[in-house]
Amino acid sequence: MILVTPLQHHISLMHGWVPFTVQALTVAVLLLAIGWRSRRWRLLCLPAAALAGVGAAAWSYWRIASDGLTSDPAPHRLWVWIAVSAAAVVVLVLGWHRTQWWRRGMALLSVPLCLLSTGLALNFWVGYFPTVQTAWNQLTAGPLPDQTDQASIVTTAEQSQERHTLPSRGSVVPVSIPSTASGFKHRGELVYLPPAWFASTPPPKLPTVMMIGGEFNTPADWLRAGNAITTIDTFAAAHGGNAPVFVFVDSGGAFNNDTECVDGPRGNAADHLTKDVAPFVESRFGVSADRASWGVVGWSMGGTCAVDLATMHPDMFSSFVDIAGDLAPNSGTKAQTIQRLFGGDAAAWASYDPTSVITRHGPYQAVSGWFAISGNPQKPRSGMGAAAAGDAVGVGGRDATGDPGDQTTAANSLCALGSANGIACAVVAQPGKHDWPFASRAFTAALPWLAGAVGTPGAPAVALPGHSVTTATPATEAVVDREPLAAAGK
Repeated sequence: MILVTPLQHHISLMHGWVPFTVQALTVAVLLLAIGWRSRRWRLLCLPAAALAGVGAAAWSYWRIASDGLTSDPAPHRLWVWIAVSAAAVVVLVLGWHRTQWWRRGMALLSVPLCLLSTGLALNFWVGYFPTVQTAWNQLTAGPLPDQTDQASIVTTAEQSQERHTLPSRGSVVPVSIPSTASGFKHRGELVYLPPAWFASTPPPKLPTVMMIGGEFNTPADWLRAGNAITTIDTFAAAHGGNAPVFVFVDSGGAFNNDTECVDGPRGNAADHLTKDVAPFVESRFGVSADRASWGVVGWSMGGTCAVDLATMHPDMFSSFVDIAGDLAPNSGTKAQTIQRLFGGDAAAWASYDPTSVITRHGPYQAVSGWFAISGNPQKPRSGMGAAAAGDAVGVGGRDATGDPGDQTTAANSLCALGSANGIACAVVAQPGKHDWPFASRAFTAALPWLAGAVGTPGAPAVALPGHSVTTATPATEAVVDREPLAAAGK
């Protein structure tokens, strides 16, 4: 039987004919809306539209920078389309009277087209909707990959045990986790159960990996934009149905609430992850409670969270994957971060700063980490990355000063410090920019190592790049590897 994949699964929204066609059409429609018209139109109205466009772009740039919302530097096309969108609104308003009906129609049509083009430019920056299908599912709340419900997993387990066969794919179960310990207001979260989970009743004591998204996120982002379920299912199929249980958590409580996984004015996110989520998953799904069987993966802001959780709670987590994270929790400059995330309490900031945490803790036992960075940086001398400026806390893999290489500085600095304190780690570089497609590839590359590190049955131990499997003492320098591990099952 030939399986035909729907065309929309492969139509890219980040490059190719769709963005080009939409933006070219937008330019044509806007030019028709503007027209040559009268002398007054050319001397007064068009300059007003241009001024409005420049003002809108400048305000957007200032707002994003001052609120600490930037990851990689935004592409120039984003600022251009913001300016064009504002100008289109002015053209519509000022040019509505004393013109032909069809030109009014063009002006009216140009506004949504400009906004759509701006959205495509924004998506090119963050990669939130890689394809048409991803965007459709996200915007229409379509079903998640492998999604099922509590009743169905019971049925699947019974059938698997009766037939002595495992399901071919895992199951994604929506869960509502009580926030009894944290009081954190959060959205529904998701748990992935690999085929091996259905092998027995009670289920086997499988390892667990906590998955954390970026600054603006929903718990489903890793499944939709990050393509995580395909990656995990592929890995499980190659290992006899074995994979960790994955829990896709809500670290923000709302799409635009940047908590950086700390306890503070924006909510007790740290307590939610450690005191609500972990006990719930252990109790409800029977996973292993051994800290050696728990890992954490994070992308961008989530990468910072992953390092924080592993270094602050080595009694709970043994392994982490930091994908393009920051040097420390960040919401702007260091001063802005302390005020926004900790209510001005510098001591509270220090309690979540990985550099301070690692230094204060001293030697760790059996903790390891994978730092994934984009680009092709040089290997740091003596394992020490250059220190970031004291007030330049990273912003999603980039510091507040705008240095796009700061994710490399942060990774090298933290890995070197961790190595000196017993944390086995490697810094792994691969081509890409700070977007979801890069995060997806980085997770795929790290999964074989992570699965082995947390003791997944049937998954062999895989060495960190630059280390050996039998290494008892971690290397004393950060390792930059330019050839990440091959994707599972490929």
